[in-house]
Amino acid sequence: MPPDFARLFDRPVIVLAAPRSGSTLLFETLAEAPDLWTVGGESHQFIEGLRRLSPMGGFVDSNRLDATHANERIVQALRQRFARFLRDRDGREFFHNQHVPRLRFLEKTPKNALRQPFLEKVFPGSFYVFLFRDPRPNISSMMEAWKSGRWVTYPRLRDWRGPPWSLLLPPGWQKLSGRPLAEICGFQWASANRIILDDLQKLPPDRWIACDYDDVTKRTEETIGRICNFTALEIDQRLRQRLGGELPLSRYTHTAPDPEKWRKNEADILPLLNPTHELGVAEAWQRCRRVLDRA
Repeated sequence: MPPDFARLFDRPVIVLAAPRSGSTLLFETLAEAPDLWTVGGESHQFIEGLRRLSPMGGFVDSNRLDATHANERIVQALRQRFARFLRDRDGREFFHNQHVPRLRFLEKTPKNALRQPFLEKVFPGSFYVFLFRDPRPNISSMMEAWKSGRWVTYPRLRDWRGPPWSLLLPPGWQKLSGRPLAEICGFQWASANRIILDDLQKLPPDRWIACDYDDVTKRTEETIGRICNFTALEIDQRLRQRLGGELPLSRYTHTAPDPEKWRKNEADILPLLNPTHELGVAEAWQRCRRVLDRA
């Protein structure tokens, strides 16, 4: 009997974060929980492989997806796509272990920062983990990602004047054409965090939890414990052992971590933090900190 995909995904855990904010490190740490299954990494092509959900398909012009984009056919197609590649922390594939009637699914892709209402239709009842990072190092890391050419996502955007587009594509990206790289990345950071918060604050408070990059890297055991407790995930000896030591670098680390690394782009970034700047970086950062203070 084929699996019931509607029932298979039991309270998925979805990380929502701007690019280069430490979400891969959080994902790889949580993936060591004994009851979580993943697709082994990020799932860009699972969603954008469907033409109606890709900015290059002519139906949407950004990565923003809401509930109206999730018709029944798309929902079923995505559940099957994800299920096909599910594996547990030991690499055992779901399709070779279909006796598992329900499972806990962990998902993290930076573009999902713009897709929460859509994901809720595909995976109803999900828990959401909102991760944010100080915009100064975060925007600097995004700038370096653009410069490296390793994170190009849309190399041929129509009417775009600038380097090949990298990382997520927020709505309104067209107005950044021809602008400096720091402003493009500041726009990405502010858009991602603002849209995440706008979406999550429409949900009951028992459906989402917030943490920041410093929580994950400096208070790892406490933070992961808080997330696991909130999402009803088990912490066994293997995960506890990982939390007790220094976390390994994530697979997408570009250069070695350094808290002062962002200062190479300081002159371009600091003007973005002016509360009157049109991109709204300061306002989004203030909202993020208020959420964390309440938590």
